[in-house]
Amino acid sequence: MAEYLFLIGMSGAGRSTAAAIFEDRGWFVIDNLPPALLGKVAELASQPGSEYERLCLVAGRGGYDGVAELPLAIASLRSSGARVRVLFLEAPDEVLVRRYEGTRRKHPIETESGILEAVRQERNLLAGLRDDADLVLDTGELNVHELREKLVELVDQAPPGAGMETTVVSFGFKHGIPLDVDLVFDCRFLPNPHWVPELRPLTGLDEPVREYVMAVPETTMLLERLDGLFELLLPAYAREGKSYLSVAIGCTGGRHRSVVLAEEIGRLLAARGFEPSVHHRDLGR
Repeated sequence: MAEYLFLIGMSGAGRSTAAAIFEDRGWFVIDNLPPALLGKVAELASQPGSEYERLCLVAGRGGYDGVAELPLAIASLRSSGARVRVLFLEAPDEVLVRRYEGTRRKHPIETESGILEAVRQERNLLAGLRDDADLVLDTGELNVHELREKLVELVDQAPPGAGMETTVVSFGFKHGIPLDVDLVFDCRFLPNPHWVPELRPLTGLDEPVREYVMAVPETTMLLERLDGLFELLLPAYAREGKSYLSVAIGCTGGRHRSVVLAEEIGRLLAARGFEPSVHHRDLGR
């Protein structure tokens, strides 16, 4: 059965680049397919011997005709039993404005009030699709190479039927909360290794820092409670058909406590039958 990826997002957030990346990796990319024709495309793709096993359907490039009908079309395709995922690309308003100011391209939403107003109108227009997306990726701080790596990690590595993909990310609150995550936890209540001179230059990946953080009784209590929460949430998310779950945990700088906890959360998820990828966003800062 064919696999479908709907690529949606803010203008300037990288849809064109993402579409090219998927095309390079063997996806059959279709731009601005009218939702009314989606059923016909699905019928052709499901024919025996069809060469279109993975279809990437890009919405919004060049205009938003038919976008309002997309949720119903996507729901109909899901009900057929096909594997369907929706990827929404976004970036902060100031980043999108800066990207547009650096080009001569015209924003798809016409407005006399400038690019910022166009971005805000577009964000409102796409709010429902973003809320219902399986994957939301903030491209604000990603270059082209990082975007490729992230897309391959999120979308292109898991085989059909692999179940709910999980990711754990550590971060520093002083660098901002990640936008593209589902669950956010705060471990700043734990003692900070930053204030221990011999631990300050190390990271949460170093054993002395891990031992320091794990020796705190509250750390064990936190992990026990998170494990209980995951026992409830993970099966429920999977039953609801969620394709991707991202968990973030933050400390002040994102180099010590949150790194240790992210690694531990990854182990908790693995023990429950998932295979999470663990990333440390601010480790090098």
